[in-house]
This record gives sequence, structure tokens and C-alpha cells, in this order.
Amino acid sequence: MLILIAGPYRSGTGDDPRKMADNLRRLEQASWPLFEAGHVPMIGEWVALPVWRSAGGTTLGDALYDRIFYPAAERLLSMCDAVLRLPGDSNGADNDVRMARERGLPIYYRLEDVPGVGN
Repeated sequence: MLILIAGPYRSGTGDDPRKMADNLRRLEQASWPLFEAGHVPMIGEWVALPVWRSAGGTTLGDALYDRIFYPAAERLLSMCDAVLRLPGDSNGADNDVRMARERGLPIYYRLEDVPGVGN
């Protein structure tokens, strides 16, 4: 399955780049177990960050940021088979879960609940 890993990225960081990088690393920690289980992990920021930078984005939360980050996640979700929602407050991740539910996609809240992980 193509699985969107959703969780805090910008939330609660005060836009501190180090805190955001730490959040991205936490999201990425789930990517290897998913890959090893035969899935393709995806994180919205893997797509949105380079698009935002190439479009001239420089200030987190600017109008360009808003035009790219949530829409990128929505476009990715249209291709995903499931969502892994990691712990932590995040409006974006909550929105991902809402959209996944509307599409009837499975939503996992623990890595070990994803088929094939840990087997």
C-alpha cells in the first residue's frame, strides 16, 4: 500500500526550523518499518517542501506555504491506500484523517497495526 504518514510537522513549533526538522525526523522514523513490510511510505512534506522552495517560498506560513502544503497532502491522499496517524496535535494531520475517512481509506494509529509491520 501507499501509506501517508501524518502527524505534527509545524504544529507546536513556533516555526522554529530545528523543532520542525525534529518533527519531520519523527515522521520519517515510521518510513523504514512500512517499507520493510512491503509498503511505500509517503510524507506530505517530502513533496510540499521542495515544491514550496522551488516556487520561491522563504517564510514558513506565508501565503505560498498555504497554497502548497495542504493541497499537496490532499493530492497525495487521492493516491494513497491508507493513512498512518502518528501522535501529537496537528490540524493538518487531523485534516488528512478526515479526508481519508471520507474516501473510505483505512487509518492506522499505531505502526504495529499496519498489515505486515512487525511480522
